[in-house]
Amino acid sequence: MARTSRYPQDVRDRAVRLVLDHRGQYASEWQAITSIAPKVGVHPETLRLWVRRTQIDKGERPGLTTEERERLMQLERENRELRRANEILKSAAAFFGAELDGRRPR
Repeated sequence: MARTSRYPQDVRDRAVRLVLDHRGQYASEWQAITSIAPKVGVHPETLRLWVRRTQIDKGERPGLTTEERERLMQLERENRELRRANEILKSAAAFFGAELDGRRPR
């Protein structure tokens, strides 16, 4: 299930592209971000996170890409479901095992 964003993808892409294209004109990447963010209508920290995510996805920075992060979340969710099902089966086996032990003639 995809999370809805407050900002359209085209706004995100344009803002990130502006930072990446103009960062050489500023003393630091943060100065580029703080200058461009109000022009695009986003908070500088939001824009910084978008830039970092784009850099990771392009392989310019270390970290999990968006696809890897989604896959990891999917596997963790599946793992939780399987653990829950396993606990239910263990409880059922213990319940029915105790019930069968009570019916055996001694």
